[in-house]
Amino acid sequence: MKKVVAIIFILICILSSVSVYATSTSTINDKTEIQSAQASDKEVNNMEIYNKTYGTENNRTTPNAINSKMESQLVQIKDRELRSIEDYNKAYGTESYGITAYMLNKVRIYSIPFCFIGIAVGAIYQYVIGIRKIDVRDKGFLLIIGFVTIFVICQVLPLIFAVVVKSWRG
Repeated sequence: MKKVVAIIFILICILSSVSVYATSTSTINDKTEIQSAQASDKEVNNMEIYNKTYGTENNRTTPNAINSKMESQLVQIKDRELRSIEDYNKAYGTESYGITAYMLNKVRIYSIPFCFIGIAVGAIYQYVIGIRKIDVRDKGFLLIIGFVTIFVICQVLPLIFAVVVKSWRG
């Protein structure tokens, strides 16, 4: 039972660090986007304060404000990603190479937390559960080796793609 609790605790810690990493990697580039997001946050906060203070007969105003805030954030994310794809298309010269480079970059970013979770699971199999069972220890070792290999490939592949495409195209 203690092993299960330890495994769940480790996974929760890893997932919380992954969510912090994912939110820190998604930054907003333009100051206007930041200002509009802050303005919409102030509007939502002001609406919530007003509704809590004075009460409203129509409780739909706050969810509508929150929905419009989420919609505006989704539109901002979509616009930012489309600009990013356009930048890749300009950098690589064609749409197919640009989209491939964009996808490889996304794979590179999202492989980090995925592989760290896999390595943690492999370490749990090898060092926690594998103390008593040799076959489980081997399974943990193979998981660690597999996820480290996937991690290295996902980190190096965008670099190799960029070097090959840029050198072949001139």
